[in-house]
Amino acid sequence: MASSHSPDGVTAEQGTMLSDILPTGYEIGVINGAVKEGDVVAVVGVGPVGLAAVMTAAAQGAAKVIAVDGNKFRLEESRAFGATDTVDASSDNLVEELKKHSRDGLGVDVAIEAVGIPETFTLAPDSIRPGGRVANVGVHGAPVNLPLDRDWINNITITTGLVNATTAPELLEKIKAGEIDPGKFVTHRFTFDQMLEAYDTFARAADEHAIKVIITNEA
Repeated sequence: MASSHSPDGVTAEQGTMLSDILPTGYEIGVINGAVKEGDVVAVVGVGPVGLAAVMTAAAQGAAKVIAVDGNKFRLEESRAFGATDTVDASSDNLVEELKKHSRDGLGVDVAIEAVGIPETFTLAPDSIRPGGRVANVGVHGAPVNLPLDRDWINNITITTGLVNATTAPELLEKIKAGEIDPGKFVTHRFTFDQMLEAYDTFARAADEHAIKVIITNEA
Protein backbone atom coordinates (compact mmCIF):
# COMPACT_ATOMS: atom_id res chain seq x y z
CA MET A 1 0.00 0.00 0.00
CA ALA A 2 1.31 3.44 -0.88
CA SER A 3 1.44 6.42 1.46
CA SER A 4 1.45 10.09 0.50
CA HIS A 5 4.51 10.78 2.69
CA SER A 6 7.97 10.05 1.30
CA PRO A 7 11.48 11.58 1.38
CA ASP A 8 12.30 14.36 -1.04
CA GLY A 9 13.03 13.01 -4.51
CA VAL A 10 11.34 9.66 -3.83
CA THR A 11 7.75 8.92 -4.80
CA ALA A 12 5.47 6.89 -2.55
CA GLU A 13 5.38 4.12 -5.15
CA GLN A 14 9.18 3.98 -5.34
CA GLY A 15 9.43 3.85 -1.57
CA THR A 16 6.88 1.06 -1.31
CA MET A 17 9.18 -1.25 -3.28
CA LEU A 18 11.82 -0.89 -0.55
CA SER A 19 9.70 -3.00 1.79
CA ASP A 20 10.61 -6.34 0.23
CA ILE A 21 11.36 -7.04 -3.43
CA LEU A 22 14.05 -4.45 -4.07
CA PRO A 23 16.26 -5.29 -1.05
CA THR A 24 15.66 -9.01 -1.65
CA GLY A 25 16.98 -8.88 -5.20
CA TYR A 26 19.83 -6.61 -4.15
CA GLU A 27 20.96 -8.27 -0.91
CA ILE A 28 20.39 -11.96 -1.64
CA GLY A 29 21.07 -11.73 -5.36
CA VAL A 30 23.51 -8.96 -6.20
CA ILE A 31 25.42 -8.55 -2.93
CA ASN A 32 25.55 -12.25 -2.04
CA GLY A 33 26.55 -12.96 -5.63
CA ALA A 34 29.36 -10.37 -5.29
CA VAL A 35 28.36 -8.72 -8.57
CA LYS A 36 31.02 -6.23 -9.59
CA GLU A 37 31.70 -3.87 -12.46
CA GLY A 38 32.25 -5.73 -15.73
CA ASP A 39 30.59 -9.00 -14.65
CA VAL A 40 28.29 -11.03 -16.86
CA VAL A 41 25.23 -11.84 -14.78
CA ALA A 42 22.35 -14.22 -15.56
CA VAL A 43 19.12 -13.74 -13.63
CA VAL A 44 17.08 -16.93 -13.82
CA GLY A 45 13.44 -15.97 -13.38
CA VAL A 46 12.39 -12.35 -13.86
CA GLY A 47 9.33 -12.03 -11.72
CA PRO A 48 9.33 -9.01 -9.37
CA VAL A 49 12.30 -10.20 -7.28
CA GLY A 50 14.24 -11.27 -10.36
CA LEU A 51 13.60 -7.87 -11.93
CA ALA A 52 14.88 -6.27 -8.73
CA ALA A 53 18.08 -8.28 -9.17
CA VAL A 54 18.26 -7.18 -12.82
CA MET A 55 17.82 -3.52 -11.88
CA THR A 56 20.39 -3.51 -9.08
CA ALA A 57 22.93 -5.67 -10.95
CA ALA A 58 22.83 -3.17 -13.81
CA ALA A 59 23.28 -0.30 -11.35
CA GLN A 60 26.23 -2.21 -9.82
CA GLY A 61 28.06 -1.95 -13.14
CA ALA A 62 27.53 -5.41 -14.62
CA ALA A 63 28.65 -5.46 -18.25
CA LYS A 64 25.82 -7.79 -19.20
CA VAL A 65 22.62 -8.72 -17.40
CA ILE A 66 20.89 -11.68 -19.04
CA ALA A 67 17.23 -12.22 -18.17
CA VAL A 68 16.02 -15.83 -18.36
CA ASP A 69 12.30 -16.60 -18.27
CA GLY A 70 9.59 -18.46 -20.14
CA ASN A 71 7.20 -15.50 -20.03
CA LYS A 72 7.63 -13.25 -23.07
CA PHE A 73 6.07 -10.23 -21.35
CA ARG A 74 8.55 -10.44 -18.49
CA LEU A 75 11.46 -10.86 -20.87
CA GLU A 76 10.39 -7.75 -22.79
CA GLU A 77 9.89 -5.77 -19.57
CA SER A 78 13.28 -6.84 -18.22
CA ARG A 79 15.06 -4.59 -20.71
CA ALA A 80 13.45 -1.53 -19.12
CA PHE A 81 14.91 -2.71 -15.81
CA GLY A 82 18.45 -3.00 -17.18
CA ALA A 83 18.67 -6.37 -18.92
CA THR A 84 21.03 -6.25 -21.89
CA ASP A 85 20.07 -9.68 -23.21
CA THR A 86 17.15 -12.08 -22.86
CA VAL A 87 16.98 -15.86 -23.14
CA ASP A 88 13.72 -17.76 -23.46
CA ALA A 89 13.59 -20.54 -20.87
CA SER A 90 11.97 -22.83 -23.43
CA SER A 91 15.18 -22.86 -25.50
CA ASP A 92 16.45 -26.36 -26.26
CA ASN A 93 19.83 -25.83 -24.63
CA LEU A 94 19.71 -23.09 -22.04
CA VAL A 95 23.21 -23.73 -20.73
CA GLU A 96 24.77 -23.27 -24.16
CA GLU A 97 22.61 -20.20 -24.78
CA LEU A 98 23.88 -18.57 -21.59
CA LYS A 99 27.49 -19.52 -22.24
CA LYS A 100 27.26 -17.87 -25.66
CA HIS A 101 26.56 -14.61 -23.84
CA SER A 102 29.65 -14.90 -21.63
CA ARG A 103 32.97 -13.26 -22.40
CA ASP A 104 34.73 -16.36 -23.67
CA GLY A 105 32.12 -19.09 -23.76
CA LEU A 106 33.14 -20.54 -20.40
CA GLY A 107 30.05 -19.34 -18.56
CA VAL A 108 28.63 -16.34 -16.74
CA ASP A 109 30.34 -14.80 -13.73
CA VAL A 110 27.22 -14.80 -11.57
CA ALA A 111 23.94 -16.72 -11.85
CA ILE A 112 21.10 -15.42 -9.68
CA GLU A 113 18.35 -18.02 -9.17
CA ALA A 114 15.04 -16.25 -8.48
CA VAL A 115 12.40 -18.94 -8.93
CA GLY A 116 12.85 -21.73 -6.39
CA ILE A 117 12.35 -24.98 -8.34
CA PRO A 118 14.88 -27.75 -9.04
CA GLU A 119 15.13 -27.01 -12.78
CA THR A 120 16.07 -23.37 -12.33
CA PHE A 121 18.52 -24.10 -9.54
CA THR A 122 20.24 -26.74 -11.68
CA LEU A 123 20.63 -24.22 -14.49
CA ALA A 124 22.56 -21.83 -12.26
CA PRO A 125 25.67 -23.94 -11.43
CA ASP A 126 25.53 -25.46 -14.92
CA SER A 127 25.91 -22.03 -16.54
CA ILE A 128 28.65 -20.39 -14.44
CA ARG A 129 32.32 -20.32 -15.29
CA PRO A 130 35.08 -21.78 -13.07
CA GLY A 131 35.35 -19.41 -10.12
CA GLY A 132 31.76 -18.29 -10.72
CA ARG A 133 29.10 -17.54 -8.14
CA VAL A 134 25.53 -18.76 -7.69
CA ALA A 135 23.23 -16.59 -5.56
CA ASN A 136 20.08 -18.50 -4.67
CA VAL A 137 17.17 -16.16 -4.02
CA GLY A 138 14.26 -18.50 -4.80
CA VAL A 139 12.31 -20.19 -2.01
CA HIS A 140 12.58 -23.94 -2.58
CA GLY A 141 9.96 -26.48 -1.59
CA ALA A 142 11.73 -29.58 -2.88
CA PRO A 143 15.30 -30.95 -2.81
CA VAL A 144 17.65 -30.00 -5.63
CA ASN A 145 20.60 -31.77 -7.18
CA LEU A 146 24.03 -30.25 -6.63
CA PRO A 147 26.67 -31.90 -8.86
CA LEU A 148 29.46 -31.59 -6.34
CA ASP A 149 31.41 -34.39 -8.02
CA ARG A 150 31.71 -32.09 -11.05
CA ASP A 151 32.11 -28.74 -9.33
CA TRP A 152 34.30 -29.35 -6.27
CA ILE A 153 37.38 -28.47 -8.29
CA ASN A 154 35.91 -25.36 -9.96
CA ASN A 155 36.24 -22.96 -7.02
CA ILE A 156 32.60 -21.92 -7.18
CA THR A 157 30.58 -20.13 -4.51
CA ILE A 158 26.91 -20.80 -3.73
CA THR A 159 25.05 -18.47 -1.38
CA THR A 160 21.58 -18.51 0.15
CA GLY A 161 19.73 -16.21 2.48
CA LEU A 162 16.66 -14.26 3.51
CA VAL A 163 16.34 -10.51 3.10
CA ASN A 164 17.17 -8.26 6.06
CA ALA A 165 16.37 -4.95 4.29
CA THR A 166 19.48 -3.43 5.89
CA THR A 167 20.30 -1.92 2.48
CA ALA A 168 17.12 0.19 2.43
CA PRO A 169 19.02 3.44 3.20
CA GLU A 170 21.54 2.68 0.44
CA LEU A 171 18.79 1.88 -2.04
CA LEU A 172 16.98 5.05 -1.02
CA GLU A 173 20.06 7.05 -1.96
CA LYS A 174 20.28 5.23 -5.30
CA ILE A 175 16.67 6.22 -6.01
CA LYS A 176 17.38 9.85 -5.09
CA ALA A 177 20.44 9.84 -7.36
CA GLY A 178 18.42 8.44 -10.24
CA GLU A 179 20.54 5.27 -10.41
CA ILE A 180 17.45 3.06 -10.07
CA ASP A 181 13.72 3.66 -10.49
CA PRO A 182 11.64 1.05 -8.66
CA GLY A 183 8.50 2.87 -9.74
CA LYS A 184 8.82 0.75 -12.90
CA PHE A 185 7.56 -2.25 -10.95
CA VAL A 186 4.09 -0.76 -10.64
CA THR A 187 1.88 -1.89 -13.50
CA HIS A 188 -1.57 -1.63 -11.90
CA ARG A 189 -3.12 0.87 -9.47
CA PHE A 190 -6.25 0.53 -7.35
CA THR A 191 -8.02 2.36 -4.53
CA PHE A 192 -9.16 0.70 -1.29
CA ASP A 193 -12.71 0.24 -2.57
CA GLN A 194 -11.20 -1.85 -5.39
CA MET A 195 -9.37 -4.20 -3.02
CA LEU A 196 -10.95 -7.41 -4.35
CA GLU A 197 -10.23 -6.43 -7.93
CA ALA A 198 -6.61 -5.70 -6.97
CA TYR A 199 -6.17 -9.13 -5.37
CA ASP A 200 -7.79 -10.81 -8.36
CA THR A 201 -5.46 -8.97 -10.74
CA PHE A 202 -2.37 -10.00 -8.80
CA ALA A 203 -3.64 -13.58 -8.49
CA ARG A 204 -3.73 -13.68 -12.30
CA ALA A 205 -0.49 -11.74 -12.77
CA ALA A 206 0.62 -13.65 -15.87
CA ASP A 207 -2.68 -13.09 -17.66
CA GLU A 208 -2.95 -9.47 -16.55
CA HIS A 209 0.72 -8.65 -17.26
CA ALA A 210 1.01 -7.48 -13.67
CA ILE A 211 4.35 -7.01 -11.96
CA LYS A 212 3.34 -5.09 -8.83
CA VAL A 213 -0.07 -3.80 -7.80
CA ILE A 214 -0.44 -0.62 -5.76
CA ILE A 215 -3.42 0.05 -3.50
CA THR A 216 -3.75 3.66 -2.38
CA ASN A 217 -6.20 5.95 -0.60
CA GLU A 218 -5.76 8.50 -3.35
CA ALA A 219 -8.20 8.53 -6.24
